[in-house]
Amino acid sequence: MNDVDLVIIGGGSAGLAAAVSAYDCGLRNILILEKDRFLGGILNQCIHPGFGLTEFKEQLTGPEYAERFIDMVINRGISYRLDTMVMSMTSDKVITYSNASEGVVKVKAKAVILATGCYERNAGSIAIPGDRPSGVITAGLAQRYLNIDGYLVGKRVFILGSGDIGLIMARRMTLEGAKVLGVAEIMPYSNGLNRNIVQCLVDYDIPLYLSHTVTRIIGKKKLEKIIINQVDDKFVPIPGTELEFDVDTLLLSIGLIPSNELLDKLNIPTDKTRGAIVDQNLQTTLPGVYSCGNVLHVHDLVDFVSMEGKIAGKNATKYVFEQDTSSGSFIKVVPQTGISYAVPQRIDVQHILEPIEFKFRVSKPKRDIFISISQGERLLKRAFHPVAIPSEMINMTLPPTSQINDDEPIFISIKERA
Repeated sequence: MNDVDLVIIGGGSAGLAAAVSAYDCGLRNILILEKDRFLGGILNQCIHPGFGLTEFKEQLTGPEYAERFIDMVINRGISYRLDTMVMSMTSDKVITYSNASEGVVKVKAKAVILATGCYERNAGSIAIPGDRPSGVITAGLAQRYLNIDGYLVGKRVFILGSGDIGLIMARRMTLEGAKVLGVAEIMPYSNGLNRNIVQCLVDYDIPLYLSHTVTRIIGKKKLEKIIINQVDDKFVPIPGTELEFDVDTLLLSIGLIPSNELLDKLNIPTDKTRGAIVDQNLQTTLPGVYSCGNVLHVHDLVDFVSMEGKIAGKNATKYVFEQDTSSGSFIKVVPQTGISYAVPQRIDVQHILEPIEFKFRVSKPKRDIFISISQGERLLKRAFHPVAIPSEMINMTLPPTSQINDDEPIFISIKERA
């Protein structure tokens, strides 16, 4: 069994940034394990522009953004394995992986960073009534078929869900000659970024049906039609509001789920977002195991994923060199009504050496609100937001000089301006 200082599971934007950060902090014995044929993760199929504005101060496509970090990894001589599946991880950080060239291999790591990303929620999870023909496919898979393999999955397309991947694929399918008949969203607001709504739907005259969902799929071997209905405030279809569309493809953009199977096997607790519970250093409840990127919580921008990966790499390096960076004295971070989740979920009060960055989302669109971070009766920070929507993550940072007690939880709350 080989000994490795740091094993990074996942070679996407978070894993690559974590590896570069760990190397730059002095760690050398690093191993990246990636299940795909190439590094870069989901970025390789995201050929549209809009990446890198924060990280590199210029607009890049997904492959260009990935290439920058891949070059950093290669130039530093960081080891990686492709076409490699991690089969298991034990609580003492023994990792078993397999690939065609090495067979089954075990390595013992001093620290582990989970950067495995997320996967798409599929048709089975929402139980759409009707037939089960071919032609119902997740938007991300359709994107991979088109942008990497060169296959156009359909000519007459409808999209269920207004997540960013669905919006981007509405534009992409249109540019490739398909007719996108519309996008249905069960919520009364879109779940995508505003810029994607404008650039992908408005600019191409693609209708967005808010408070609508697909209520029937029709087709024997191949998809022939779908029926959508308007829904009420309890998401129950309203009779008499049916709209019928003749389509050959239904793309699903109905949410992303962190890929945390390795944590589940170790019984490491996860949040309601399905991501791991971490402290401000991105360390899980198992010392030496860190989580970052979309496996922790789904991000809006890849730049933020890379920033989180850098934090994980830096703190994992510190753990390897010191082997004891956790005091065991934690306080909870509690999102109040109107906040859907918050990361980190707990604070290691004995190791507040750097600013603490809180990331969270509102549960529904709000206007003219104050967001407060408090502990007991003390207000630690307050910020005004003229607009807050669930599809855009909010960041608030506390300086390390904040007087945080070790016996009271921290609350994140919102209050509308009077």
